[in-house]
Amino acid sequence: MTLGGRLTLWFAAVAVAVSAVIGGLSYTATDHSLDDQTRLTLLDAAGTLASGDVPDGLGGPGDRPDGDQDGDDRSGAGGRPRLLLAQLVAADGTTSGVAGHPGGLPVDAADGAVATSVTDHEVRFRSVTVDGAPYLLLTRSRGRGLGAVQVARSQADHIAVLARLAGRIVILALLVSLAAAVAGRFLARALTRRLVRLTAAAEQVAATGRLDVGVPAHGRDEVGRLGAAFDDMLARLARARDDQQRLVQNAGHELRTPLTSIRTNISLLRRAAELPAEERSAVLDDLTGETRELTDLVNELVELATDRRASELEVDVDLGAVADRVAERARRRSGREITVEVPATGVVVRGRAHGLERAVTNLVDNALKFDAGGGPVEVVVRPADAAGGAGAVRLEVRDRGPGVPAEDVERIFDRFHRATEVRSLPGSGLGLAIVRDVVTEHGGSVFATARDGGGAVIGFTLRGGGLQPGSYPD
Repeated sequence: MTLGGRLTLWFAAVAVAVSAVIGGLSYTATDHSLDDQTRLTLLDAAGTLASGDVPDGLGGPGDRPDGDQDGDDRSGAGGRPRLLLAQLVAADGTTSGVAGHPGGLPVDAADGAVATSVTDHEVRFRSVTVDGAPYLLLTRSRGRGLGAVQVARSQADHIAVLARLAGRIVILALLVSLAAAVAGRFLARALTRRLVRLTAAAEQVAATGRLDVGVPAHGRDEVGRLGAAFDDMLARLARARDDQQRLVQNAGHELRTPLTSIRTNISLLRRAAELPAEERSAVLDDLTGETRELTDLVNELVELATDRRASELEVDVDLGAVADRVAERARRRSGREITVEVPATGVVVRGRAHGLERAVTNLVDNALKFDAGGGPVEVVVRPADAAGGAGAVRLEVRDRGPGVPAEDVERIFDRFHRATEVRSLPGSGLGLAIVRDVVTEHGGSVFATARDGGGAVIGFTLRGGGLQPGSYPD
């Protein structure tokens, strides 16, 4: 069953339940009200009889069938039961008629006990059947052991009123349920219309794999928010798929060069016996360099493709300590001089330690690779200027290499991008792209500028020194 159908049934069921509760309460209240009125009538009539008077409704031609002079008749006009019946009960249990009534009302032991009571206010109510008709019978003591008065009132009108009321309640409940079902149907359609369209869009995506499907994303209610979130998810998936395709294409292009070189050198090694020792050694050196570059490229591709940084917990990170560790490893590996400048108070930021360390490592490796002059590479960590916001920090890596051409400043952090002047140097073009990804997910920004006297200054700024919610890369 559809959601609209279930909502319609729920509306109808709620209407039936409410109608049943209201009808039941009305029926019960009417029953109690009629019963109270009957009891008051019987008490009044019994009190009048006990005083020797004849109350209205007992005896007289208006309460008897036309032309019927038989005092034994207990039926009203048209054969209907009399409204009121009465008799006297002696202390010994014998009965006698009163006010033209022959008696004949049932007397049991409890009624006899009331007749012998010395209290003239003792009463007893019970339901009886007289000539097949239902009555409510009142037995009232006359006091001092003088017997009792019995008065019975027909319950036919009471039962008829309740029967009509029950019929009306049933009809009203059916009408209310029908109206609720119709209204629920229209309301359910209005509520589920956008859900149906959203479901159709999701099914189309699942069936075709297309991510450019139109999604109903209007409205500020839950359905509108769901549509907007689904539309945003499709847009993110489309961007991720496009990025993945570009990554595969670029990776294939970048892998092709070292693989071609390796294949060429392997072909040369097949004739190793014919090559001079110096040439064989050069070929092996080339193979070693190409395999190292290929390994670095694969590692960086895995880093970008798997985004393992996202699983790392956010902690307080001493950015100065990170710079010291990276510089020490780079000194041992390259034998180059690397200086670190950090404020005496230290710089602590909130972020992912491994990701930030990888970003600093890539910046230092990039400086070492392009600064072939052998001069020192400088790492500077300091508070950012006022434009960075309160608590912002700035990390710079300075080198004396060829610098960054003006036309490449905006693209230096793109994946696989390499300036024309440095394409002959080893590298994958992914190191600075990883730096940008790490910094972006920390809510920061990257920069690259020319250094006075030659070289480049490349680094990043973390605004507020912490991760920004929702600022993760696509």
